[in-house]
Amino acid sequence: MTVLCVDPDPDERAATVAALETAGLSVRAVDSVSAARDALDGDGDDVVDCLVTEYDHPDGTGLDLVAHARETAPDTACVLYTDRDPAAIDTVALGDAVAEYLQKGEDGHDRLVELVGFSVATRSQTAYPLPDDEDARLAALDRFAADPDELDAALARLTEIAAATLDVDAAAVGLIDAHQERFLGCYGIDIDRMDREDTVCTYAILEEGVTVVEDLHEDPRFADNEAIEASGLRFYAGAPVVALDGSKIGTFCLFDFAPRSLSAEDRALLELFAAEAGDQLALRGRLQEQETPATDGPGRDDGDLTESEQ
Repeated sequence: MTVLCVDPDPDERAATVAALETAGLSVRAVDSVSAARDALDGDGDDVVDCLVTEYDHPDGTGLDLVAHARETAPDTACVLYTDRDPAAIDTVALGDAVAEYLQKGEDGHDRLVELVGFSVATRSQTAYPLPDDEDARLAALDRFAADPDELDAALARLTEIAAATLDVDAAAVGLIDAHQERFLGCYGIDIDRMDREDTVCTYAILEEGVTVVEDLHEDPRFADNEAIEASGLRFYAGAPVVALDGSKIGTFCLFDFAPRSLSAEDRALLELFAAEAGDQLALRGRLQEQETPATDGPGRDDGDLTESEQ
């Protein structure tokens, strides 16, 4: 677990780093908003699991950093660890972003260690829930849906059949990565990508079987969702698309522009369509592996033909 500690005061920064490292955490320390932005924008081994920041900085505020983290790395837990009284913090500027607040004090470092561990473990700052197997799920998505563009036409035929069979206005296959959902084979609706926090499918992959929302306007999770409101959609049903290892990499989803229900028989059919989409993704993945040129063995070049090859 990597923690980014941002504090302009060298003594305070050193004390916070020491407390976190004593707890067994890996810590990167910087002294400004600009340096912290650079650290948050890193990738690969530079991923930050938790941002711990003072509120007051010479080149901005801790809330500026929280907002930046929400835009570039939404899964990063954020903690304002500050001397500033909470009443004096401009929380309006934070908008929808969420950060834990902890005031520095005599037992502040002990409480900070506990809060960092809890925040990273639960990913409580994300605007959407995460499956328990999120890391494995993303790895499976990379393996089995490496080139989804090639599947678009085949999936479009499948979604058209599903929409006609189940008598809904629209259907699509959604693949859910770390922060976005990409829609393939769209029939009856034109969607390319949506932020994961705005999609119903984010919740569908947490469930076993089919997820049905008969009226999106009446569900408290989606009633104030601007993206869904703009789409005009009222009904949603989704069945998980499952990779070979059992990970739910997306959904086969149905949409309608009017509230409605879905019978038990139609739910079973939707699960069959989702299974077929998963099979097509797996087949494409296996074909891509077979098409990858094999490398020559060590010590052999084009002139080293065996007797049977001559």
